[in-house]
Amino acid sequence: MSGHSHFATIKRKKEVTDKKRGQIFSKITRLIALAARERGGNPDANHRLKNAIEEGKKVNLPKDLIEKAIQKGVGDLSGEKLESFIFEAYGPGNISLIIEGITDNKNRALGEVKNILNKNKGKIVSEGAIKWQFSRKGILLIKDDESEELELKIIESGAENFEREDGFLRVYTRPEELEKVKQNINQEVESASIEWVAKEEMALDEKKRNDAENLFESLLESNDVQQVYSNLK
Repeated sequence: MSGHSHFATIKRKKEVTDKKRGQIFSKITRLIALAARERGGNPDANHRLKNAIEEGKKVNLPKDLIEKAIQKGVGDLSGEKLESFIFEAYGPGNISLIIEGITDNKNRALGEVKNILNKNKGKIVSEGAIKWQFSRKGILLIKDDESEELELKIIESGAENFEREDGFLRVYTRPEELEKVKQNINQEVESASIEWVAKEEMALDEKKRNDAENLFESLLESNDVQQVYSNLK
């Protein structure tokens, strides 16, 4: 399976510049605020909010920023009027992209994403032109202890599949069963998220791959872009 989130990779890096850290804090507080607005401010009853808070803690997001984001989400504090977006695009070598984000101005976000794509050999496409190439999956990232016991837990948890990746196990679930599988495995997780996973991967030569990586980085420099998924092998 492919379509890995490039922002998730950035979050796992041990050394992050102050600028990047501030940008990640901003992205996660928006994620927390939107989750609280849509499904309530109690993380025990809102799994999406709970997972967003856990992501914030992993990058040392201060507790007061988490609390303020929740308060903004439920309306106890004034703040940005946030909305989520999904844009579909082609990148270098005609790889397929799904770009997810949260913004207070969707027209501005669309214009910025279009500009980044145009400068990096990509182009925006109409809704539905790309999504069919991906499946929506719940994904748990768990440190791989290479034990049969952990593998057995995953198999018995109701997960669809799992694979090894750089010292981690990526566990795939149906989106609606992510939290249930997480509880069944009963293991500390690096991250829990709902992602777009490419049905088929596409290989590129070294030059086009470098162009694609530059595009991913440029997109993720946008404060509005949360995640970038691709079918790049």
